[in-house]
Amino acid sequence: MTDNDIPWEDLAAAARTAMAKAYVPYSTYPVGAAALLDDGRIISGCNVENASYGLTLCAECALVSALAMSGGGRIRAFSCVDGEGNTLMPCGRCRQLLYEFRAPDMVLMTVSGIRTMDEVLPDAFGPQHLA
Repeated sequence: MTDNDIPWEDLAAAARTAMAKAYVPYSTYPVGAAALLDDGRIISGCNVENASYGLTLCAECALVSALAMSGGGRIRAFSCVDGEGNTLMPCGRCRQLLYEFRAPDMVLMTVSGIRTMDEVLPDAFGPQHLA
């Protein structure tokens, strides 16, 4: 599969659908994320806040939970949007989380276009360093 074969519009639509389900009573900043897996499935997640703020779950966390709960797999492509459907860049913690579950050729839609995981998290620390 090449970058041209990735259904970016479908990913953005899935991220927008997830964003609409976000629980954000404190920040009122909904976020949705969607990923294309190596088996062709599209999974998604939304951010979920709580009164302690610091324990808020990013949309990427919910997405990775959905990945684990739905049988696993590896992320080939990723898209994240805000409440208006604008592309968002994952925070550093979420980049690390996505790195853990990436396919070797994972790409992300970013505010500056399509980037590889290595471009958005260069010299990443991962499971290969713990073996």
